[in-house]
Amino acid sequence: MKIKLLALSVLIASQSLAQPGPTRTRLLDADWYFFRDSTAAGQQPAFKESTWRKLSLPHDWSIEDLSHQSPDQVMGPFSRASVGTTSTGYTVGGTGWYRKTFVLNRYDAGKIARIQFDGVYMESDVWLNGHHLGYHPNGYTSFSYELTPWLLPTGQANTLVVRVKNLGQNTRWYTGSGIYRHVWLILTEAVHIAPMGVTITTPQVLARSAQIVVRTQIDNTQNAALPVRVITTLVKPNGQMAGRDEQVLTVAGNGNAERSQTLIVASPAVWSPESPSLYRANVVLVSGTKRLDSVTTSFGIRSVEFDARRGFVLNGKRLLLKGGSVHHDNGPLGASAFDRAEERKVELLKANGFNAVRTSHNPPSPAFLDACDRLGLLVVEEAFDMWQRPKKPQDYHLFFDQWWRTDLRAMIERDRNHPSVFLWSIGNEINERADPSGLVLTKQLADEAHRLDPSRPIMEAMCVFWEHPGKVWEDGDKAFALLDVGGYNYEWKHYESDHQRHPDRVMLGTESFAREAYQNWQQVEKHPYVLGDFVWTVMDYMGETAIGHALIQPKAEKDSVKAVLPWPWFNAWCGDLDLIGTKKPQSYYRDVVWRNSPVEMAVHSPIPDGMKETVTNWGWPDEHQSWSWPGQEGRLFQVRVFSRSPLVRLELNGKLVGEQQLADTTITASFTVPYQPGVLKATSFANGKLTGSVTFRTTGKPHHLRLRTDRPAIHPARHDLAYVTVEVVDDQGQVVPWQDVPIAFQLTGAGVLAGVGNGNPTDVSSFQQPRKSTFRGRCLAIVRSGGKPGTITFEASSPTLGTAQLTLQVN
Repeated sequence: MKIKLLALSVLIASQSLAQPGPTRTRLLDADWYFFRDSTAAGQQPAFKESTWRKLSLPHDWSIEDLSHQSPDQVMGPFSRASVGTTSTGYTVGGTGWYRKTFVLNRYDAGKIARIQFDGVYMESDVWLNGHHLGYHPNGYTSFSYELTPWLLPTGQANTLVVRVKNLGQNTRWYTGSGIYRHVWLILTEAVHIAPMGVTITTPQVLARSAQIVVRTQIDNTQNAALPVRVITTLVKPNGQMAGRDEQVLTVAGNGNAERSQTLIVASPAVWSPESPSLYRANVVLVSGTKRLDSVTTSFGIRSVEFDARRGFVLNGKRLLLKGGSVHHDNGPLGASAFDRAEERKVELLKANGFNAVRTSHNPPSPAFLDACDRLGLLVVEEAFDMWQRPKKPQDYHLFFDQWWRTDLRAMIERDRNHPSVFLWSIGNEINERADPSGLVLTKQLADEAHRLDPSRPIMEAMCVFWEHPGKVWEDGDKAFALLDVGGYNYEWKHYESDHQRHPDRVMLGTESFAREAYQNWQQVEKHPYVLGDFVWTVMDYMGETAIGHALIQPKAEKDSVKAVLPWPWFNAWCGDLDLIGTKKPQSYYRDVVWRNSPVEMAVHSPIPDGMKETVTNWGWPDEHQSWSWPGQEGRLFQVRVFSRSPLVRLELNGKLVGEQQLADTTITASFTVPYQPGVLKATSFANGKLTGSVTFRTTGKPHHLRLRTDRPAIHPARHDLAYVTVEVVDDQGQVVPWQDVPIAFQLTGAGVLAGVGNGNPTDVSSFQQPRKSTFRGRCLAIVRSGGKPGTITFEASSPTLGTAQLTLQVN
């Protein structure tokens, strides 16, 4: 079967509805009151918040410090009594209440009002002025409610209340708790563009021209019919007009209408990861001389094809998907979806060679997809981690039957226009996937997804039947047959045999082990029917504690099969990047696998005599990009050199350690080297010519602190952040990785400290106190704008290394 998609797309701005402005969409993140209590009854307007805490969204209470509780059971946000224990990284949920008042002015009189939540984890109830608006159990999908019937007259304070419940064992990873994404107030005329009412597709994309179809849904909440003009203007990336169309229609009273407009863009600038060109579509509704409504939508022009013969073809060229899976958390910020945090995550993926990401196992924030569109990162967007059968006792399976259509629709209608999103996933490792009930659900989910968005294929990520010992891999064939793309979790060894049995099946490695990156990528490069490979995971995340660990144990013992370790582990430790975004050894290896680097090197830490190392499937040996091992002089070290060149050479202090020829079946050469301080250098050669080199130099003693910021200036908006890295360096400016140093932070001026962190997967200290120890020479402080222009002075100090300072501008 050939799946051909000449599509689309559209980036709905981060509010997912319309252009910001005083009469259409307003950010409602500021000045909420919060209280964490399961017994409060805060939904009544007269309730007093005298003991509640004032804050701004996004907010995640599970990342907050619990140190006021029993010190024997609690450290930072972590508690040994956590219901989720290792699954959620020992964090705590509970029940939280949010209250906010807002006033509409005289210009808002007669408007239709809606409230939209981009994401609340998880079970939420919302009230306006004491009226219950609704209940939404899913913690990841966006939802909205109309407010109009219960609004007070203009000038009077309306009271909005949200109760959030994160109870029981409802997840396999860290989710966060609370209103962790943006909230928006939308005000429109009675005749207006419907929520998520603009859809853009590109059914034909050629070098000389592209056909753009803009479909607009219009709602009329008044009794009388109204003739309206729909004026659509396309704007090029450079700001020039690319096309215009105007049509007239009549919208029935208390009804709706849809209008499709086809426009031609000459010599289109196509969207791709290398060149993420974005156009804009301005849709305006006019009645007579009155402007009723307008929505501005960014979109990308691109063509996509999938089939087993040509693979994944973007804009007429095959593209190999260099992918990774991510959870939605932002490290020290927890689940809080600050715009800059989401953007930085995308920047880190791009900087480390990824061109695709899988949002596992849930829809991401609109801000994340906006960043993928702007920066050029393809997205596999996933809906569910389970269907009717549970993975945890209180997880989404309790709501699936009643809510799956609502939540699938919420995901696809919100995100179907992003150029970055190229594939929908309806599930991950679903328990019942090959049973009769699961096959029925697979077809229902796939059919509904195709109905909502005919332009994209549907996939599901599948693994071996570990939960059904009597089943074999081939039992999944009936499920694969219902999908456009088959997702393979850790099953690259089945690619070739499955292709022999099903030559039209399109395959995608949706999860893979870092240690098998080379084997997986060989399959991608060799076989077009394998679209790409997605590692588990790109970044470390909280929960599933220590699944990526390397364990030291006595040689006489049987190899450990533990995939999860308990307290104080809170972090999965399986990422190519650590919790603060620092590159880990497996990422350097992947650079060679993906041909992004000619040669890389790693040094294994010494293993005590009589002991051995066992590494989990998701793990990596305890290697380092370092030749600094004080006190280990004369000890034998294992050094691995990675290269695709046929010859590698290793030198220490200018003397040859050895050379090795690499066979076609490997990119790894191993050397044993007696440690002595100095310079360790690996070089690679092909046809007698140097192809690359990498050098490690022994560092001196810690000398001072160095500060680096990702940006010297940030915006006053409270969702903007600066990431300040603190490094322990020697007198030559080299990072010293072998001594952890406690750091204290001080911040003055137009900002606040939003979070602190390091890469240590067992450091259960607070993410919010102004102190943190370095880990392998680094720690991180995250600075948040205070909401007004000005200057921020940031200081980091150590008892032995003095103080370092930098200044950030807020403008």
